[in-house]
Amino acid sequence: MSLDVTQILLSAQSADGSVRKHAEESLKQFQEQNLPGFLLSLSTELANNEKPEESRRLAGLILKNALDAKEQHRKSELFQRWLTLDAGVKAQIKSMLLQTLSSPVASARSTSSQVIAKIAGIEIPQKLWPELIASLLSNIHQVQPNVKQATLETLGYLCEEVSPEAVDQDQVNKILTAVVQGMNASEGNSEVRLAATRALYNALGFAQVNFSNDMERDYIMRVVCEATQSPEVKIRQAAFECLVAISSTYYDKLATYMQDIFNITAKAVRGDEESVALQAIEFWSSICDEEIDILDEYSSEFTADSDVPCYYFIKQALPALVPMLLETLLKQEDDQDLDEGAWNLAMAGGTCLGLVARTVGDDIVPLVMPFVEENITKPDWRHREAATYAFGSILEGPSADKLTPLVNVALNFMLSALVKDPNNHVKDTTAWTLGRIFEFLHGSALETAPVITAENCQQILTVLLQSMKDVPNVAEKACGALYFLAQGYVDAGSASPLSPFFQDIVQALLVTSHREDAGESRLRTAAYETLNEVVRCSTEETAPIVMQLVPVIMMELHQTLEAGKLSTDEREKRSDLQGLLCGCLQVIIQKLGGMESTKFSFLQYADQMMDLFLRVFACRNATVHEEAMLAIGALAYAAGSNFAKYMAQFYQYLEMGLQNFEEYQVCAITVGVVGDLCRALEDKILPYCDGIMTQLLKDLSSNQLHRSVKPPTFSCFGDIALAIGENFEKYLIYAMPMLQSAADLSAHTTAADDEMLDYTNQLRNGILEAYSGILQGFKSSPKTQLLMPYAPHILQFLDALHNGKDMDDSVMKTAIGVLGDLADTLGVHAGPLINQSTSSKQFLDECLSSDDPLVKESADWARIAISRAVSG
Repeated sequence: MSLDVTQILLSAQSADGSVRKHAEESLKQFQEQNLPGFLLSLSTELANNEKPEESRRLAGLILKNALDAKEQHRKSELFQRWLTLDAGVKAQIKSMLLQTLSSPVASARSTSSQVIAKIAGIEIPQKLWPELIASLLSNIHQVQPNVKQATLETLGYLCEEVSPEAVDQDQVNKILTAVVQGMNASEGNSEVRLAATRALYNALGFAQVNFSNDMERDYIMRVVCEATQSPEVKIRQAAFECLVAISSTYYDKLATYMQDIFNITAKAVRGDEESVALQAIEFWSSICDEEIDILDEYSSEFTADSDVPCYYFIKQALPALVPMLLETLLKQEDDQDLDEGAWNLAMAGGTCLGLVARTVGDDIVPLVMPFVEENITKPDWRHREAATYAFGSILEGPSADKLTPLVNVALNFMLSALVKDPNNHVKDTTAWTLGRIFEFLHGSALETAPVITAENCQQILTVLLQSMKDVPNVAEKACGALYFLAQGYVDAGSASPLSPFFQDIVQALLVTSHREDAGESRLRTAAYETLNEVVRCSTEETAPIVMQLVPVIMMELHQTLEAGKLSTDEREKRSDLQGLLCGCLQVIIQKLGGMESTKFSFLQYADQMMDLFLRVFACRNATVHEEAMLAIGALAYAAGSNFAKYMAQFYQYLEMGLQNFEEYQVCAITVGVVGDLCRALEDKILPYCDGIMTQLLKDLSSNQLHRSVKPPTFSCFGDIALAIGENFEKYLIYAMPMLQSAADLSAHTTAADDEMLDYTNQLRNGILEAYSGILQGFKSSPKTQLLMPYAPHILQFLDALHNGKDMDDSVMKTAIGVLGDLADTLGVHAGPLINQSTSSKQFLDECLSSDDPLVKESADWARIAISRAVSG
């Protein structure tokens, strides 16, 4: 097939849509008809220095996309596809790519680096391409700086793509040597030095052994610290990025370097370019993160032997660190409060100060308060804003005893500033700080005397409601403060201090959500989120006002559905609004449907509400579907068996949700709603179970569905079995083998990291909930015997979990519950099996003596059921 690949690649970037489309079609056709030829001609294009830069860059990009994808299942397809390609073709492609590293054109070298790393990511773990690293390292000794630079860049990308286990230590040492030498101040070419510094950032995960050796570690640290002093700003920034990465990966190896690091970060924060100074602050934020995690582990009783000791670096640096951070707060930008994505020195300094407060607690207060007192009344707005920001930043971490007296003094001042300060920045930060006061120093859990009293509550509300009329960014922060004010009264029982003002609060929030400029600074979203929280935390006393809100919100949702033809931008805005309104109705349904006094009169709206939700589903938008689905789940829960009349219309959307693999959050929420429906409808859900079970089984066997949906899907089997009892019989032959294979897999997973362990425990919990629901569903049915063949496997699963020793409390509670359910449902038939089970007695004893009351309660019940089964 003779094609002018160069011309097609150039046409694929043409400004003319039809030319572009035609070229894309040709490329697609070429790829489908002759993949080896296609990939080979792309690598030839990339390697040819005679060709235009644009066609070479695109050739490399297409090549890279032929090797990797974001979605896991597509990624493994592409991996397999590459591995099965003809060995001769692969060798040619790899040779072209390595040759391109010496191209005089920078973009071709860089693209080639990325493609080589992608291939390495596929091949090195399979023990293929063993000569790659050696051939890259031989390039390092080349005279031309562009070859050196490209090779270091490739090594950096390679370390990003390949996991450290796949490379042997001897090669790791050689890579690190090459990279660190390239970073040395003696390296005359700044492009080479920059590529080496960026490569080290990616290679740090490989350096475990080297960081355990004092001499090697000293050398690496010296070179990194020297690079932070380079005359080139990009190198300084990259070197600080390395320090940030080192602070989290090798926290326990830093003690001897901290004084030097403090000096270089302080110098950068006070005098370097912003991009460098931000990384220097990030180093300290990262150390705080590490120490907060370690101290959290210290305080949780079962892991008192934390793997890493806390070196209290932040505590030691406090006297010098806090003044440095306070200085940064005065470096605000003029319009940072209007730009949602703004990030600058002042914001980074305030964020770090907040982390320092969480790390050291009370010790920070005396270091910050003089700065607050000195600056809070100065004529220059920057000083007033910095003082307010500093105060707001230290409200999480120190004890309520330490903060309450200060807040009592500051509160009136802040309320007055929020109304009277002439500067918007100051008002914005003041409202934010009030929100932090209400979040951390208000609520029934606090031991100290309340900051908010019957006397000042009215004044606070008056100020916040007035502030909601201010410019959008200030109004949004005022909504946020009101949100936390309401949240603090969630346990107020029947007498919430907000009740007398409830009508005014609701009214003000509705007015705010309708402002012309509510689209700015997330104001509309904040108004609805706050309205939801105010409703959620309200008491029975104000239920009639919440009831009046129902037709108002329904009317607003109705109006969004009546809108005519809209532009893409308007459609997006409409979807956002629909999502907010459905979310609001969900909270109202939970509130009014959950109180006996209002449930009956509220359910008169159910028909209209359901009608609106079904119309919302007709507008195909994922976020709105999530919110509408959650609202329907709440409505089903409130309406109970009366919800059955909506099922015929609603079922098609339920099925669509269960089939929605792409937007997996919608799928997960829909699975949750199936659970709500089972609890509401009980056996009235039976006519829909074939369809639901078919879809759930498909979801579980799909490799395209995000793994997070699998645990709730298993647990949903249990909900269905509980609802339809012995009618679950026809699903046993499909559901049980699937549960068994998932159980085997999850019992023997050794989790590589905390995230994997959390997921494994969620999966175990879902499987156990399924078993529990199925066992309970068949209890006292003549068909109980159908479950006997599955009992030995269930007990083996429980044994394996007990022997694995990595269950969390919730799995333990569900697991001991399943043992009880097994004994309770199968009675005397289960007795001999339980007696034979290797660890059930030991497991029961452990649960009976657990500190967790829920585990203990579950175990008490199981003990009774087991003793009945065993003695019967």
